[in-house]
Amino acid sequence: MTKAFGYLRVSGASQVEGDGPERQELAIRAFSKIQDIQIERVFLDGGVSGKTEWENRPSWVEMLKAIADNGVRTIVIEKLDRLARDLMVQEHILKDLERRGVTIISVAEPDLCVSDPSRKLLRQIMGSIAEYDRAMIVVRMRAAKQRMRNAGQRTDGAWPYGSHPGKPEEREVLRWMIESRKNGANLTAICAELNNRGIPPRRGKKWYQNAVQRIVSRVLTAEGKRAA
Repeated sequence: MTKAFGYLRVSGASQVEGDGPERQELAIRAFSKIQDIQIERVFLDGGVSGKTEWENRPSWVEMLKAIADNGVRTIVIEKLDRLARDLMVQEHILKDLERRGVTIISVAEPDLCVSDPSRKLLRQIMGSIAEYDRAMIVVRMRAAKQRMRNAGQRTDGAWPYGSHPGKPEEREVLRWMIESRKNGANLTAICAELNNRGIPPRRGKKWYQNAVQRIVSRVLTAEGKRAA
């Protein structure tokens, strides 16, 4: 049985709390089970743009260090656009993995990461399409925000976790997170406790470390500024 790591990526910070990470992980685990691949660990880069080089992706860097330490030589991703939404970044990452002797497998495109010239051409075409899609998403979002401004509507994003006036239960959960973190609990333990208690995140069904870290860091940073 081949041992592998799973890699997940979502672009927006708010997407960390959505169903994107869960959807990606389910796809990776289902594919790996069929292919007799054992997923040793799953790494998530939340709030990381598809244009970001691998050197600036905390979980990707952590995964590469783990690969160097324990001998896992395979990475499984849901789709190529989870690796990158920029053609140059995509090919740079794939070339770096090739130099390290690491194989990457895409669930949606399982044979596109090989070195065959025809497959490489198709992969690069798909990378260009993903890059174009990303650019169009940005254009549409800007246009939508402008329409909302013109209508006098709020455009500065969702209420931060724990501050929504219609969700008082979030304040109690947030208070518990902060106290747990201050008392030395790590992110893994906090996520496990939230999931075991059946406390849902605002989006999705499962808590992930990146989501908890982002929420807790926001509050602790604000407290530090007030105390300064």
